[in-house]
Amino acid sequence: MNSASTTHKIIIGAAQNMEQIQDNSIELVVTSPPYPMIEMWDEIMARQNPEINEKLLSNEGNAAFELMHQELDKVWSETERILIPGGFACINIGDATRSINGECALYANHSQIISAFVKFGFSNLPNIIWRKQTNAPNKFMGSGMLPTGAYVKLEHEWISIFRKGRKRKFTNETEKTRRRESSFFWEERNIWFSDLWEIKGARQVLTDSETRKRSTAYPLEIPYRLINMYSLKNDTVLDPFTGTGVTAIAAIASQRNSISYEIDPTFSTIISETIQNAKPFFYNKLTDNRLFDHATFIREREKNPKKLEIKHFNENINAKVMTKQEAELDFHYVENMKALKKTSLKPRT
Repeated sequence: MNSASTTHKIIIGAAQNMEQIQDNSIELVVTSPPYPMIEMWDEIMARQNPEINEKLLSNEGNAAFELMHQELDKVWSETERILIPGGFACINIGDATRSINGECALYANHSQIISAFVKFGFSNLPNIIWRKQTNAPNKFMGSGMLPTGAYVKLEHEWISIFRKGRKRKFTNETEKTRRRESSFFWEERNIWFSDLWEIKGARQVLTDSETRKRSTAYPLEIPYRLINMYSLKNDTVLDPFTGTGVTAIAAIASQRNSISYEIDPTFSTIISETIQNAKPFFYNKLTDNRLFDHATFIREREKNPKKLEIKHFNENINAKVMTKQEAELDFHYVENMKALKKTSLKPRT
């Protein structure tokens, strides 16, 4: 285990056209975009296309829904351009329920995004259902116990997984070594690669009420898992809808580089403060937790005489591991946070 240096850039502006990013240069995209037909994002979506607001005011819900996704599609098109062959995109999105002119309907955001990515030539791999743990007593919307008047309450979101082209190739020994050092524990694989994740939602820490209205930060555990599942150390992770910077934090903790786009300039200071004010202890605790959990797993497994002997050893972490593929897994520690590079996009002419 050692320290490592990575770079992190924040770009304030819309991600519809990522002119600063070269073709085939990003290994992974992890993001949670604005959710079409969720009211708190109406304003920011309508800024991209004023016709969206016109359709909402005239109670044309389906038309507004389509126009919102057309704006997101511009980002997914750029995602196809900037990802390397074999690169992944992981999109966290929730479906929406909304009453338009007194009629409640479901707007299936995840289906629209899958259709868009397939249209742009991606392979849609098995998706993940994120079941958000909640203590809310009501499991319905509408008129309670009266038949035909109640609706199922949405308690999950989707994490859709896409790959650009065929499997990523690792052609030289340096890349192969980096891949082995980026492996994960056997027991982590069994949890991470399930299609059902039960993770508590993130608690809001924003103090500005207007900013808080437009943020639904997802928990750090989600991008942290995805980054470790679908990228290698020193790869670059891009988040075109960065919000409070959670994806960048997960990238730092995972020894990946990151680029973050955020259209709302009021988030600029929040992102910087969130990332830079976090002490190295905060980032390193994620690593320490993984090592502690692994040591606990090995100890408990060795207590069971019915389990097969653990035959592999990882010298980097001085611990037994289940498989040969984990034998070169290595971790790094964050020692300090240097200044982030922030830029603002100029208006296009």
